[in-house]
Amino acid sequence: MASSSSLFLLAALLALASWQAIAYDPSPLQDFCIADMKAPVRVNGFACKDPMAATPDDFFNAAMLDQARDTKGSKVRSNVTNINVINFPGLNTLGISLARIDYGPLGVNTPHIHPRATELLTVLEGTLYLGFVTSNPNRLFSKIVKKGDVFVFPKAMIHFQMNLAHDKPAAALSSLSSQNPGVISIANAVFGSKPPISDDVLATAFQVEMDLIHWLQSQFWENNNY
Repeated sequence: MASSSSLFLLAALLALASWQAIAYDPSPLQDFCIADMKAPVRVNGFACKDPMAATPDDFFNAAMLDQARDTKGSKVRSNVTNINVINFPGLNTLGISLARIDYGPLGVNTPHIHPRATELLTVLEGTLYLGFVTSNPNRLFSKIVKKGDVFVFPKAMIHFQMNLAHDKPAAALSSLSSQNPGVISIANAVFGSKPPISDDVLATAFQVEMDLIHWLQSQFWENNNY
């Protein structure tokens, strides 16, 4: 009986270790695996381009992340420029990506999550109010940060940033621990999903009248500027 219990415990520990091992981007099994976007093979990630056909340009992206982006076309006055495996195939299997966030005056990078990545944000310019909310009991960790400061958002936590200046822009650069972190904007997902979430569900969840739910949904269905 003792032997069986020991084996069960060992199996449980191995299962836990295996789960932890596959919870993030898979570790590379070779020097690099440049994504072959045209490959018909469907895998968790992307198939590899022939390494003998690789060139220096496969490891380069003229992203111009030193240049500010326009924020005037966004209702929330922010603009996110993503550098991930979709537009930089050389990142495939390397477990990293980047994003530049530009904020107009009082611009907001609205509450969202990255389901597959931790985010490390560096303020390039301006002053930001930012933070994240934990799982239940939903504790908020927030701070005001300035140029040169660094703040980390743990994986899959709801987080946000806001430019506190009324008259000038701000900018930040984020590194993320996945080649393809994904993003779920909370308000857009809740009120702008297609097909929509039931009105009854939303009215009950938010404890508001149905008319308000309809109005909120209309903001996202009519305007796709997030």
